[in-house]
Amino acid sequence: MSAATILLIEDDARIAGELRRVLESEGWKVVVAETGEAGLARAAADGCDLVITDFRLPGASGLDVLQRLHAAQPRLPVILMTAHGSTETAIEATKLGAYDYLLKPFEMPELLSLVQKALASSRLMFAPVALGSASDTRDSIVGQSRAMQEIYKEIGRVAAKPVTVLIRGETGTGKELVARAIYQHSDRAERPFIAVNCAAIPETLLESELFGHERGAFTGADARRIGRFEQAHGGTIFLDEIGDLSPNTQAKLLRVLQEKSIQRLGGKETIPIDARVIAATHRDLETAMAEKQFREDLFYRLSVVVITLPPLRERAEDIPALVQYFLRRYGKELGAEHASIQPKAVQLLSEQPWPGNIRELENAVRKALLLARGYAIGVADIRKALNASPARTNGGSPIAAHVAELLAAASRGDVENVRADLFENADRELFTQAIKLAQGNQAKAARWLGVSRLTMREKLNHFGAHPAREGTGE
Repeated sequence: MSAATILLIEDDARIAGELRRVLESEGWKVVVAETGEAGLARAAADGCDLVITDFRLPGASGLDVLQRLHAAQPRLPVILMTAHGSTETAIEATKLGAYDYLLKPFEMPELLSLVQKALASSRLMFAPVALGSASDTRDSIVGQSRAMQEIYKEIGRVAAKPVTVLIRGETGTGKELVARAIYQHSDRAERPFIAVNCAAIPETLLESELFGHERGAFTGADARRIGRFEQAHGGTIFLDEIGDLSPNTQAKLLRVLQEKSIQRLGGKETIPIDARVIAATHRDLETAMAEKQFREDLFYRLSVVVITLPPLRERAEDIPALVQYFLRRYGKELGAEHASIQPKAVQLLSEQPWPGNIRELENAVRKALLLARGYAIGVADIRKALNASPARTNGGSPIAAHVAELLAAASRGDVENVRADLFENADRELFTQAIKLAQGNQAKAARWLGVSRLTMREKLNHFGAHPAREGTGE
């Protein structure tokens, strides 16, 4: 894939040079403009994947740039840089369509984390999802089986209707691709698409992520923050792994769906929200409701339309097409542009149960390409790739082995909350090993883990690890 292009609008040559150096060191292409007008001209002429603009600029201000860019390209993410004294202006900018803002002075890990999120959001909005057959696009929903034909019909029927959609299916069946296809075929396709993985964000941070927070709402909330629902205003928000929401967050989400408004954490202002909600889960929500782990009223609000994706084992006739798609997709990346596979190897793949579904098949094809080293993929290559799959083995994966130990302890009554224990242990290893590898540099370790320096410091204190340096030097 080609490197993303970032348009940086900054009139201070020293600041622009430093930001450009840091951004290019991450592999992104950076184009610098010194004025708002020059930035607008570059965006119109050459295009870009993200705009980072200072608020104070000669001529057209950052706010003017934002308004004009948003009018011309509503899906183009814009990050505004502003001084502390301009906080209210930054909030207004976010309401007018800015992806987010940074208060000066900020640390480079904070910028890089925000840029990564904005570019990921940009790709989800702009990268087309092809339906039915393997095309030249990076993302395709591949398959012509009867089961998949029904899915395509459902996407067509629901895309243009202003209703919530619940996408169900096992892990690895392609729920996010279906959500993006619905979005791209809807009348909101020119507006934002914001994706949130509810299972990947700690419960203590998820409400702030979704609804935003006011300054002082909790320890570390030193500035007002716009949430994902506000960012998705006028567009679509995709809530992945919705079944993992805590009861408290479920109640707040239900209120958003009922009242079409939010309140930021620590705030009293009611903010109207116009965002279409698409949710997804691999969990059995009926069982969760019976066990009082998921609200029935929220389930009925989310499931106005339900699309259930079939597991790969129920549409084995699509496997040959999927295999060819993945061969083309990864062949160039791995130096095997003319990769091929023997018919018996395809047959072996078609006979597998695929507990990890399409994601597992994709991983197996990629590994087989490496094993074949440019020759036609044979049965032996497929067998080796399958034997290395984490979905097929328990003992071969340290994480799977640890999960098995915790579940065994839970069955004996020694552990009450396996999930909490697993995350606690994982966090302890991640944060303590990262700070050691970073030789005490908290900013560097935080950047590796994709967290803020404040979170890094709090975790280190929690686990009793010595915080050491707080500098940003590399």
